[in-house]
Amino acid sequence: MRTALRCIVVLIALAWTGGTAAVAAEPIEIFDAHLHYNWEPKPYYQLDEVLALFRKHRVTGILATSRPNAGTHALVDAKAEGLQVVPFIRPYRVRSDIQSWFGDPVIFDLVQDEFKRGYYRGIGEFHLSGKSAENEWVKKTVDFAVANDLYLHAHADDEAVEILMRHNPKARIIWAHTGFGLSTDRVTAMLSKYPKLWGELSYRSGITDGAGKLTAEWRTLFERYPDRFLLGSDTWVPERWASYGEIMASYRAWLAQLSPKIAEQIANGNAKALFAEKR
Repeated sequence: MRTALRCIVVLIALAWTGGTAAVAAEPIEIFDAHLHYNWEPKPYYQLDEVLALFRKHRVTGILATSRPNAGTHALVDAKAEGLQVVPFIRPYRVRSDIQSWFGDPVIFDLVQDEFKRGYYRGIGEFHLSGKSAENEWVKKTVDFAVANDLYLHAHADDEAVEILMRHNPKARIIWAHTGFGLSTDRVTAMLSKYPKLWGELSYRSGITDGAGKLTAEWRTLFERYPDRFLLGSDTWVPERWASYGEIMASYRAWLAQLSPKIAEQIANGNAKALFAEKR
């Protein structure tokens, strides 16, 4: 009798699902728009391990940078199936260039030489603070980017971002970390003032509360500007590679609290739109 009852329950369940077993939905795909595959002095993971990590965590696109640029070359040359690689020129040879690149004409030569490879889509991530962005070599870099249809990936405070935009109003900037702890009011003002500014959200504080709930301020910001945000891992040190899965899981946790459409835009749609293949 119990066996017969179980059979009836199974038949009802199959009829309810159209005759097939219910399959758990795949995790939302993510475009990692802030990735470093640094080769100084050596990569934390070998190339095959990196590509396997992307597949494991359903990362289908990367904004690829490295210090020096050899790591980016390797990612491009791998031509991994199912992975869109968007290479950016990093204006650094070694870590100390972070403090001096913006005043060094040799770095501008490096940017121009790298560009000759023919596949780059942007310059950065580079670091700038306040009025250091007023340097003539920074302006040359911004103008070079605009002239060659390149994005800029700036780790900068809001003052430096404003200066970059003044250098050339046609500049297109991906704002690494979206100002870190800058108020949402100020972020809103920046996005409103500069239509060609996108916020990348690695290390960005205040998006969720202590319990992992999306804050009202950030929900409002995402709903107002659903097409202006990107996700990133910022694998600048080995610890970020080691916790790559946790970083992606933390994004998916608060993306699930948004509407599916907005979640998809932030997770991958905005990056795909920005970096669509050139015709």
